[in-house]
Amino acid sequence: MTAHLDVLRQCLQEAASAAKPALEGCIDQAAAELQVLEVQCLKVAERDALGGCWRYLLRNKLAWSERYMVDLRAEFAQGLATQPALRKPAAPPSPQFHARRPSGMNSFSLIEDAEVNQAIDSQRLLQHLLPSLEQALVELDALVSSGLGLTRVMPERNPLRPEVFARVLQHLMAGMPSDAAFLAMGVKQMASPLGYEIKQIYKKTIATLRASHIPAAPYQFRVQQASQASSGLQALVNPAGGQTSQTGLFNHSLHQTEPQYADPSNQDIQAAIFEDFLAHGISNADHGLTASYYAHVDQELAALTTAPPSSSAPLPARTQFDASYLSAVDRPPRFVDASSPLSEQVWGPYGTSRARSLVRTQLKKEATRVGQVLGLDVVRKLVNQVAQDPRLLGAVREAIVALEPSLLRLAMLDPRFFSDEGHPGRRLMERVAQRSFKYNDEYSPEFSGFFETVTRCFNDLNAQKIEDAKTFGMALATLEYAWDEQDQQESAQRQKVLQALHFAEDRQTQADQIAFDLSSRSDLEQVPGVVLDFLFGPWALAMAHARLADRRQQVDPEGLGSVVPDLLWSVKRDVTLRRPAKLIDMIPGLLERLHGGLAMLGQDPKENEKFFESLMKLHRPVLKLRRLKSQRDAEESAAMQLAPDELPATPSERLEKLRSQSGEQPWLGRADLDAAGFEDTQPTAPAELLAMYAVPVDTAQNTEIQTPNPDAGTTANTTETITQQQAEALLLSLRTGNWVDLYSKRQWLRAQLIWASSHATLFMFISHGGQPHSMTKRSCEKLIVQRWLRRVDTHGVVAQALDAVALDAASQTRRLATRSPTTQSEMETA
Repeated sequence: MTAHLDVLRQCLQEAASAAKPALEGCIDQAAAELQVLEVQCLKVAERDALGGCWRYLLRNKLAWSERYMVDLRAEFAQGLATQPALRKPAAPPSPQFHARRPSGMNSFSLIEDAEVNQAIDSQRLLQHLLPSLEQALVELDALVSSGLGLTRVMPERNPLRPEVFARVLQHLMAGMPSDAAFLAMGVKQMASPLGYEIKQIYKKTIATLRASHIPAAPYQFRVQQASQASSGLQALVNPAGGQTSQTGLFNHSLHQTEPQYADPSNQDIQAAIFEDFLAHGISNADHGLTASYYAHVDQELAALTTAPPSSSAPLPARTQFDASYLSAVDRPPRFVDASSPLSEQVWGPYGTSRARSLVRTQLKKEATRVGQVLGLDVVRKLVNQVAQDPRLLGAVREAIVALEPSLLRLAMLDPRFFSDEGHPGRRLMERVAQRSFKYNDEYSPEFSGFFETVTRCFNDLNAQKIEDAKTFGMALATLEYAWDEQDQQESAQRQKVLQALHFAEDRQTQADQIAFDLSSRSDLEQVPGVVLDFLFGPWALAMAHARLADRRQQVDPEGLGSVVPDLLWSVKRDVTLRRPAKLIDMIPGLLERLHGGLAMLGQDPKENEKFFESLMKLHRPVLKLRRLKSQRDAEESAAMQLAPDELPATPSERLEKLRSQSGEQPWLGRADLDAAGFEDTQPTAPAELLAMYAVPVDTAQNTEIQTPNPDAGTTANTTETITQQQAEALLLSLRTGNWVDLYSKRQWLRAQLIWASSHATLFMFISHGGQPHSMTKRSCEKLIVQRWLRRVDTHGVVAQALDAVALDAASQTRRLATRSPTTQSEMETA
């Protein structure tokens, strides 16, 4: 508790300190807006008032900012000191804020009208601030309440509540030497930037409290019997429908001995219990429903029944927004929500919004418990959130909307099925959504095949009578069977390519070790660099290949290791000139074994032409002895100019140079390269991964990005830039199974990362049909910088939608908990 308070005090100090530069920025923005209005204003009196207002703001900016920080600190300290759990019994009461007013306000301290006007101005400013702060306040109130040691969220105890910021600022500006209109201009222009700055303070405070492991207190709300006509709250009622004299409590600790009934159609009561139902499934879920509830449902059902059919007419199949001519990643998402009309050709009678609403309302009439009603509301809100998820293709979102009737019937049997991740109903929605991430174009033939199976499945569900969750389980199993059949067709090719990559990676690792061992040999002195490069490169690969392919665990498979000493001896001119006959006898067999080892590796003979030409050049002095008279003549005739690589070299330097020149990609044969999809990493590849018109981007610089337009055949400027460091971080964040949009051969493909090498230097993606796309780390980063490889966010669709529903419910309950009995109109009337 003490540790939490210390962290909270630190947050309050930091918030007050941050308020000083924040207010300075707000005043600057307000003054700039007022200057624009002054220029545009045609009336002299108004223009003079605007000019006087922004000049007065700038003149007082520094003094107000300093005072704002000081007064906020005092308010925050007072807020902590007056907490009931923290206040010492003997401590004197803290003075009210109006006792600490700045100079220039004393003349108003005893005038009741001025106090009322200030309260109204503060409330107006607060109304401008709250919309942008509401979501952040939900979490901040919970964390601060926990930091104060409270067992439940009490927003009025939060020292950082927006009312404090608004009240302090209003008192600062109350000294402006003008009428109310003059003050209103300054407040109005400062409201928007001030809301943004307070939101940033809230975000920083939330991050600090989270980092200190302060838990969030739960929201619990008391729905009271309201005496004011404006409150609109209705308490629990008895079986006869009459109101009780007791306050209705919606929490877990309440125990009733007699049957209880409620009217969840009342918006305020529903807001008070909805969040708890989402999180815990409150005990009130088993309460009955009042006669007033059924009367409300009857009215809703009658309105739907008599509504003209044209009010929710279905649309033709996916024609209300034809964007098929746009590239997949440039196509804006179509708007879809729970009330959207759908294609009757695809979805039958449930294509109309009215038909789905009729099902929902009829089920509400059949409900007998509060939990069933709340479950139906959760389904509608959940479907609405998923339908607006821009990550999903429009047709998939429409499919979720079309499934609503079946989900509603399921909610009648199991009102909280959505809270169980393993429930067949929730799994069906999530699996369809996740499977749809395999496609990025709803107009493609590949997607049409997927969508037909989903359509058939969902229509079958809507036509059935839902008696239990097994119906959804069977529907999901049917879909999974069809998908597995398709995946198995791609799996064989994928495994073949992956085996080749795994073998190449293992071979390269072992070849690197063999090269290191060879560099430690004692007979490498006076060996030309070109021979060392061959030993540490192709020949080390051939030896590694032989060892991996060997099943008999031989010491030197295929005898490739025995070739090394013969090759080294053959290129030492001083030794071979003394024993020319031995070299002449050795050369045919040596060349045969070298060519045989490289052929086993699968290398193209042209790849090592330079080495064999240099080897012949090194052997030439000995071969000429047959035609010359003496060894001296042979040495003189062979004293030709050697290439730099043919001169003796240091083994460690050549090994280091070879490693620095070699790419991140292990060596692969031409056939394996084609099978693995190395289109942009090999200079000898017949085609490039990038379009021929691509503009090269310096990946070391933060430059403007050129995004390809496949339809126009040109590139289009965008304002988004990605630095090399950001590209590296994004690539490292990719995990097996992640989806990306990849621009390949002038079209955007949806591809999945299925493999990354152990050192994250090589990546393999698979697009539709099992088409592989293998790339090195450098190639991937280049594509990311150029925005030709884009990560697709696919984390839990249903989970994210439920979070949004819960956040919205928490916002509504917070508004209910903080609602003042005195409305704004009453204040202005006063």
